[in-house]
Amino acid sequence: MELDCPGPPVTLGLPILTVVAAALVDPDGRVLVAERPAGKHLAGQWEFPGGKIEPGETPETALVRELAEELGIDTAASCLAPAGFASHAYADFHLVLLLFVCRKWSGTARGRDGQRLQWLRPNDLFALDMPPADRPLLGLLAALI
Repeated sequence: MELDCPGPPVTLGLPILTVVAAALVDPDGRVLVAERPAGKHLAGQWEFPGGKIEPGETPETALVRELAEELGIDTAASCLAPAGFASHAYADFHLVLLLFVCRKWSGTARGRDGQRLQWLRPNDLFALDMPPADRPLLGLLAALI
C-alpha cells in the first residue's frame, strides 16, 4: 500500500513552542475568537484566546491565567475539557497548540489589550483569516459543538 499524504516536509531543529488556547462556548453555541493586535506576529488574524505555558505551569493552569489576563474572565482547570491539538512549523519555531473547550466561566470577556472579540458559530469560523495552527482545529470544533 502506497502512502499518499501530501503536506509540508518535516522540519528538524526548530525550537518547539507549546501554547494553550480555549474555545469558549456560550449558551447559544457560539465560540469566542480574538483578533491578534497590531505589531504582533500574524497581526489582524483571528485566533482562539490563550498563550504560552510558563515554566512550572500545567497547560490548564496556564490557560486559566491567560484567560484572566487577556479577557478578564475567571474559570477553573476543572472547567477545561481537552479537545485536541494542532502542530505547525513556522519559519523560526514549531508550534504545538493544545485546545480546550470551556463552557463555564465568570465575568464578561473583553479584550484587555484592546483586541477585538467576536462570538461566532463554529461553521462561521471557516470564513475567518486565522493562523495556520488554528485552522486544523475548526472541523473538530464544528463536530463537537
